[in-house]
Amino acid sequence: MIAKTATISAAKPTLWPEGRQSAVALAFDVDGPTGDAMLDGSLLSNPRYFTQGAYGPWRALPRLLDLLYAYGLKATFFVPTWVVEHWPSQCERILKDAHEIAYHGHYHEVFIDRSWRQQLDIMERSREIFRRRLGVTPVGFRTPSGDWSEETAELLHAFGIIYSSSMRGDDRPYFHRGAYGRGLVEIPGRWDIDDYTALAYSEEPDFPIGLDRISAYADVQRNWCAEFEGYHREGLCWTTILHPKVCAKPGRLAILEGLFKAITAHGSGVWTTHCSEIAKWWIGQHPETAS
Repeated sequence: MIAKTATISAAKPTLWPEGRQSAVALAFDVDGPTGDAMLDGSLLSNPRYFTQGAYGPWRALPRLLDLLYAYGLKATFFVPTWVVEHWPSQCERILKDAHEIAYHGHYHEVFIDRSWRQQLDIMERSREIFRRRLGVTPVGFRTPSGDWSEETAELLHAFGIIYSSSMRGDDRPYFHRGAYGRGLVEIPGRWDIDDYTALAYSEEPDFPIGLDRISAYADVQRNWCAEFEGYHREGLCWTTILHPKVCAKPGRLAILEGLFKAITAHGSGVWTTHCSEIAKWWIGQHPETAS
């Protein structure tokens, strides 16, 4: 039965350029110590939590970039601009290694709690910092809090963003259609391919709430590889919600290496590229005048 299903899936018309069977957009959120503790002011009295977050851009990110280079893989990095201001050389290396940088708030704000004006202020501040510190203007966005308000998609579209990787509505890209037209391309991820669900544990704040152990590393690697193989078999678009401070510690790097080996084992059958390239391809394949 498995072999029959694989044969049927392989016979589907390809969605991807040059006859590739599937698309992979490796994506990492370089949050550093931004987030709830910074937003509510408790970070000032919690140096332990600050250093836990700072470990991401300071130590884990270079290690991750080395591994991506070793496997010839390109990725997208969603970076709060507070992190850009405090670890500029590490962020510069992201671009030097030909990866993509995209918007992820300034302090990792909860967009659903912000007014239209406040959201726009965050985007404008972030754009100015990206241009001034890194010389780039990103075209992608991942909502820091995993949600957004009703007007966010339209605001981002008007701001010049071409894609989001924030929602969960499909396993292929899709458009945020509205009164403003076709709108953003969404490159959807899933919480079960978020390393926090399996590998993170922190106190004060307690996150993830209720988590009392770390999953076995071999199990995490098998799960992630199985998810990728399923997406590849059906010719879909697979992306990740991973955080260097969680997944790029020395012992956990083997999990990523196992995943990278599984992806590259398919050779040219997998289109591994930036989120922006997938978004541009999807837009080209679906003209706005088409039904």
